[in-house]
Order: sequence, then structure tokens, then C-alpha cells
Amino acid sequence: MNRRLIAGIAIAALVLIALATSGFGLFRGGGGPLTLYGNVDIREVDMAFQASGRVAEVPVEEGERVEKGTLLAVLDPSQAQDRLAQADAQLAQARAQLAKLQAGSRPQEIRQANAQQTAARAALNDAQADYERRKPLVESGAISRAAWEKTVTALRTAEAQYAEASQGASLAQEGPRAEDIAAARAQLEAAKASRAAIDTDLDYTRLTAPLAGTVVMRSIEPGSLVSPGLNAFTIAIDRPLRVRAYVAQTDMARINPGMKVEVTADGNPKTYQGTIGYISPRAEFTPKSVETEDLRTDLVYRLRIVVENPDQGLRQGQPVTVSIPAARPAAED
Repeated sequence: MNRRLIAGIAIAALVLIALATSGFGLFRGGGGPLTLYGNVDIREVDMAFQASGRVAEVPVEEGERVEKGTLLAVLDPSQAQDRLAQADAQLAQARAQLAKLQAGSRPQEIRQANAQQTAARAALNDAQADYERRKPLVESGAISRAAWEKTVTALRTAEAQYAEASQGASLAQEGPRAEDIAAARAQLEAAKASRAAIDTDLDYTRLTAPLAGTVVMRSIEPGSLVSPGLNAFTIAIDRPLRVRAYVAQTDMARINPGMKVEVTADGNPKTYQGTIGYISPRAEFTPKSVETEDLRTDLVYRLRIVVENPDQGLRQGQPVTVSIPAARPAAED
């Protein structure tokens, strides 16, 4: 009886040990959450002016959080404003010239041209009458050859003046040429383009934040002279907040984009919710700054995780632990 009891106890102990050690290592289950390690992604943007000038105002300080569109710095705009005023005057002149040509001749100008044509016609009639009257006289010698030549010259002059007046009246009636209107319209467009370019230069005197973030570096002060491309600010972009983690190739089949994850950081009691947004298609060796449960020589794949409820408790570059509760069991690989 004692032997049977002892044997039963021994068998029960073996079963418990087998369960505790997953069958002495022969039957390893792959279920349960998958734990990964990584860091809050560091994303920064360097801000620079697109124009040169003297800094007039810098309303933000290092460490200050800014929203998209926040004014970071202003250059002295006086030169750009003077050029803009000149461009406005040239634009107004081009508009007036085009409007003048499109309006055509004024009624007074048409009447004036018609009156000049009438006067020229009267002078031509007088010259023709003198010519007809003196023509027989020159043949009989009643008038001198010189007087006759003056009469002919007067007739030719009157004919030319009448032709000129007739063309003037026709031009006044028809108005400006289509080619002149097209040229004036092109000059107006050129003036508009020049004005727009100067307006853009004026906009370049104001430097604004392209995205929300934190100013981590400021290298200019009021009165500084800057040139295009000179780094004036560095802004750390923290929205959306992303975590960069790595998964061993043996666990690749356990996850997929869209899976929900939980993110925690040392010393922070809050658990953040996130989603796997991207899995790199290329394998790489485990970075030295990442700790995994596998050997460091194993290949891993980079993940991008988007944190859904970030706050100031997560800082860029901070190491975090990522738990994936819905990871598939390794047995399904």
C-alpha cells in the first residue's frame, strides 16, 4: 500500500514537472504575448530662411512647444516692401495701358480725324482747280514755267495730305491693332508675375513651423545676419508619435500590420496603446541599442508603431517595451 502511494506521488510529481518545463523542453508552446524592445522614434526638421537679411524678431525659445504655423522668426521686411511698392506701380501702369488700348479711340479723336480729312479734301479740291485752270495757260505761255511747277507741286502735296488724313481717320475709327493689345496684355502678365515674385520674397521674411513639435535648437538672435539655407531652428516632431522596434525573423509570422500593441516605459506607470503601422521588408542585424531575448547575431526586422494616446511621458529616444497581446502562436509558423 505504501509502495502504491509512493508510486502515485512520484507520477504526479513527474506530471507537474513536465508541465512546468513544457515536456522537459520537447514541447515548447509559442502562445502568449510577444514582447519587443525599442525606442521612441526621433524625428527632427531643420528650419532655415529662404531669403537673406537681418533678423528683426525671434518670439520662441528653446524647449518651447509650437503648433503648425507658429511664427518662429522674422527678417527686416523693409527692402522687400519697397520693391513690392515699385512692382505695384508698374502693375498699375500696365493695367492702364491695356485698358486704354482695349477702349479704342475716343469720340473726340474720331471727330478730329474726320475734320482733318475734310480739311485735307478741301485743300485738294483747291489745288486741283488751280491745276486745271493754269494748265492751258502754261501751254500758251501766259504763265511762267516756274509758276506752273509750283501749281503741280501744290497739287501733289494736297493729294499726299489728303491720303494721310484719310488713313488717320480710318485708324481712329478702327482703333488699336490686335497685336498692340496682345503686347499690352503680355506686359500686364509680366508685371503680375514680377509682383508675385516680390510678394513671395516678402513671405520668405517670415519663418513658421511646418508641423507641431518642440524647439530643441535655436541658433539666431535679433540683429543677426542670415543667409538662405542657414539652419536657424531644429524642431522635434512628436505627433504622430512613433516607436521603432525590432522583431526576430523567427517571430515574423506572429505579427502583421494593424495589430494592436501596448507600450510601456521604465518609471512610467501608464500603458500606451498603439498599432503596428509598418514592417520593414528587409532584414538587418540587431542594433546594439536594442535588447532582445535572442542572440544579437540573429536577423531582425524593423517595425514602426504609431502610439494612439501619447503624452509628455514619452520622450523622443526613450527606450520602451512593446507587448503584442494578439500575436499568433509560434506553432503556426
